[in-house]
Amino acid sequence: MENNNCVSVKNKKVAFLTLGCKVNSYETEAMQTLFVGAGAVLVDFQEMADIYVVNTCSVTNMADRKSRQMLHRAKKKNPDAIVVAAGCYAQTADEETMKETGIDVVIGNNQKKQIVEILARYIQGEENKRLEIGKETEYEELSLDTQVEHTRAYVKIQDGCNQFCSYCIIPYARGRIRSRKPQNVKEEVERLAAAGYQEVVLTGIHLSSYGQPVDDGSQPLLELIKELDGISGIKRIRLGSLEPRIITENFVKTLCECRTVCPHFHLSLQSGSDTVLKRMNRKYTTEDYAASVELLKKYYHAPAITTDIIVGFPQETEEEFAETLAFAERIGFSKIHVFKYSRRKGTVADKMPGQVAEQIKTERSERLMALEASLGERYRSQFTGKEEKVLFEEQTTMNGVECQTGYNERYIRVVVRTEEDLSNQIRTVRVTENIPGQEAVCAELQ
Repeated sequence: MENNNCVSVKNKKVAFLTLGCKVNSYETEAMQTLFVGAGAVLVDFQEMADIYVVNTCSVTNMADRKSRQMLHRAKKKNPDAIVVAAGCYAQTADEETMKETGIDVVIGNNQKKQIVEILARYIQGEENKRLEIGKETEYEELSLDTQVEHTRAYVKIQDGCNQFCSYCIIPYARGRIRSRKPQNVKEEVERLAAAGYQEVVLTGIHLSSYGQPVDDGSQPLLELIKELDGISGIKRIRLGSLEPRIITENFVKTLCECRTVCPHFHLSLQSGSDTVLKRMNRKYTTEDYAASVELLKKYYHAPAITTDIIVGFPQETEEEFAETLAFAERIGFSKIHVFKYSRRKGTVADKMPGQVAEQIKTERSERLMALEASLGERYRSQFTGKEEKVLFEEQTTMNGVECQTGYNERYIRVVVRTEEDLSNQIRTVRVTENIPGQEAVCAELQ
């Protein structure tokens, strides 16, 4: 017999929209799976639906605004629909703002597994209440057997953050660190491997905190990676954003011994100036960061080092920004994600004096992006003439020619001129040249 939850949402048209990070994308797909299991029908967000779910983001004021716009758009599309706000904006916005946005149901960051049950209770007339997340200690178990992407699967293993960087609202939106049980992660990766996925990306809000705190000196993230490394069918394990402090000699040496770990490391930097890092409440110096990179280069040949950098942080001087440019050049990043500082109500940085003018942020952003483009070209050029293994993903057309595109282990986009369908195949290619302005290289099949 069907339960009341399934009856309440069965055959209802449900539309999802995801804003923000890969963790949100993972959680959206998990919620979609729950609705499908209850008999609902998934439709595109642009279509008429009975229920609209916006998985919101709150990392910047712009993200807040986008979240409100999408919630308004859903209500305007169908005034009779149930509009659901999930995610970080839903967790942090005040009740008055939520009412003004026309939201019917709020799903906090510790309630996504119960979304169908919460919707069913709402349909039956029960009042919806958002749960506080600050004292949450249990990881909310969500899982997937298949994903929208057909070759690379993202696996969420951790939630929450204890770092409290001065610019960041996420510890308030996601709560304290919580980690998924290793066995549950392993079982999901095994199911994904059985479904044909060859690459998995381990992700979380603060991945380096996985399994913490531990008093015996062990590194739970490292132990988990070693477990996943032995799963048949998985050819690549890629790591999400890491903190520089996790990069120790033992950590890198052990990773290097794993057959599947990609030599691509996203180490969060945020600034190349020690004084700015201190104001940001980042818990390392540029020399600490550089030492971590040197360890990676000691054990891996030409590892791809990618990062995030914020420009225009409060009180950032031209001299401090110049330090960031010089440090980026010194490290030789393969990719930099550049962000202009965005004031975020509720954070320490929002109240700091010396807020940088928007035009200065823009000018500095443009200068850093120009350097980023140059560093990326320089990094990719060293692979010209080299053989690389590429996991192909999709077909595309360049200048009227049929091509297949994919990524090598260092996450360089590779384009091969061929009409052959190479989707989800790992093939050896020889790199022939950079593609100017496209952050990619051309190659030939071997």
